[in-house]
Amino acid sequence: MVTKHEIQKLIPLASRKNAGEDSVIQIKNLAIGKSPIIIAGPCAVESEKQMECIASFLHDHSVPILRGGAFKPRTSPYSFQGLQEEGLKILKKVSNKYNLITVSEAVDESSLELVANYCDIIQIGTRNMFNYQLLKKLGGYSNPILLKRGMSATIEEFLTAAEYIMASGNKNVVLCERGIRTFETYTRNTMDLNAVAAIRELTHLPIIVDPSHGTGRKSLVLPLSKAAIAVGGQGIMVEVHNNPSEALSDGAQSLDLSSFKNLLLELKT
Repeated sequence: MVTKHEIQKLIPLASRKNAGEDSVIQIKNLAIGKSPIIIAGPCAVESEKQMECIASFLHDHSVPILRGGAFKPRTSPYSFQGLQEEGLKILKKVSNKYNLITVSEAVDESSLELVANYCDIIQIGTRNMFNYQLLKKLGGYSNPILLKRGMSATIEEFLTAAEYIMASGNKNVVLCERGIRTFETYTRNTMDLNAVAAIRELTHLPIIVDPSHGTGRKSLVLPLSKAAIAVGGQGIMVEVHNNPSEALSDGAQSLDLSSFKNLLLELKT
């Protein structure tokens, strides 16, 4: 078993040992790393009407960050691949209207520039956590980076991926635990809340949790959201859709607006 000392030697910039306090990443009027924050929105941007409905709802319920995928790396080449730049334009338009912060995933170097131009936060998804050339490119951007854990990555690999970004020049990294692949088949992934507590011990970087991808089941999103905050997560990212049964991707794990409202109420209690 790797020791705390061994990991911290590998991550001099990200190590808690070398930082006096937790990092706080400021985006407009929002501070990530203080009180728990909520990111919400659909897996994929599908239309302006869809995003208008969701953005309006988030604004009315004081949820500050809107997520929406424009570039979708899918397991099947026949699955919906996203609206690409058109999706980013929609995301920016509705976020400007409702004064929301935006996050979307860059899947390669060509999409990186587009996402950086249209969105406040650049997401690096699980499939690209090990794409070290892409991680190095992020050092040239001022946008905060939301780095998702690779689907089979160890905690050490996750943190050294963050170190790649920081060593390249961008210190504004937010980690995201989204579950890892194990032998379990009932849930989409295995939600590793051990990792959240361990990462809070090892690094000063903020970490949030994605219970939607972590479970793959909408019925489990609420209890895992509560658990994520209880173990030290500094926020959650939840997939929300105005009509999950018609979603072009990840409908089974997406909350409808009513269920998401209930989640918000439950988290306040």
